[in-house]
Amino acid sequence: MRHLISPMDLSVEEIDRLLTLADRIIDDPKAYAHKCEGKKLATLFYEPSTRTRLSFEAAMLELGGSVLGFSSADSSSASKGETVADTARVVSCYADIIAIRHPKEGAATVAASKASIPVINAGDGGHHHPTQTLTDLMTIHRLKDRFDHLTLGLCGDLKFGRTVHSLIKAMCRYEGVRFILVSPPELRVPDYIRDDLVSGGFDFQEVERLEDAIGEMDVLYMTRVQRERFFNEEDYVRLRDSYILDTEKMKLAKEDMIVLHPLPRVNEIAVEVDDDPRAAYFKQVLFGKYIRMALIMTLLEVE
Repeated sequence: MRHLISPMDLSVEEIDRLLTLADRIIDDPKAYAHKCEGKKLATLFYEPSTRTRLSFEAAMLELGGSVLGFSSADSSSASKGETVADTARVVSCYADIIAIRHPKEGAATVAASKASIPVINAGDGGHHHPTQTLTDLMTIHRLKDRFDHLTLGLCGDLKFGRTVHSLIKAMCRYEGVRFILVSPPELRVPDYIRDDLVSGGFDFQEVERLEDAIGEMDVLYMTRVQRERFFNEEDYVRLRDSYILDTEKMKLAKEDMIVLHPLPRVNEIAVEVDDDPRAAYFKQVLFGKYIRMALIMTLLEVE
């Protein structure tokens, strides 16, 4: 039995197999419409989510399976004091696979240690969000057709953004990748990420102005400044509008650059950018469903 708690739980070869399976699903979805018939996915979401929860549920339904679960801690026995460990044990009696999102780092690890069915981490605090990383990789794979020798720009909240941390770690496994980290000083990547880049000898630079570096990027990964990760409203308000991608900035970018965003968007990407053919964040949502279909099939060993 396998779990997916961190993107690093998967080898490069395993990621390649998932991407290949997702490609096959895209090419012939009818061939996979009954692969998980009779199987149940439990979505245990202790904090709000739209894309991730619905993406998992849509993935399982399109595979012919069914879904059950809850969308907030208030609507679960957590409101009565039940632990994540006990919930995982109980839900293992009802379902065949679990997707869990929790505001506390390490919650998915606890669930996996007690569950008797596969557990997928759908986001644990500011720690990991491995299926978003798979979604990001799937999008780059489909639109750039490679991972090596790319210049990847990451912009916005690089301190609290779990999607940023996971994507950097995943892309560090490919050859010739260069990182451009764009953020205000208060939201720079944590020291452990910077230390990994330095110790690994990776080519990276930190800049404060997106305009100064956007022209060098093959992929631009935008992020929102997350209110829920701040300890006080004053700091959030001061930093929330630090970076806004608009058509003027897009004029400085390569013609084949792609713009990604884990969503939800607040105002860090102007709506006017949506019509630019380089805006790929809604395609990214669709690719996320397909890669989750591939992951569910793989962990349930139905492929």
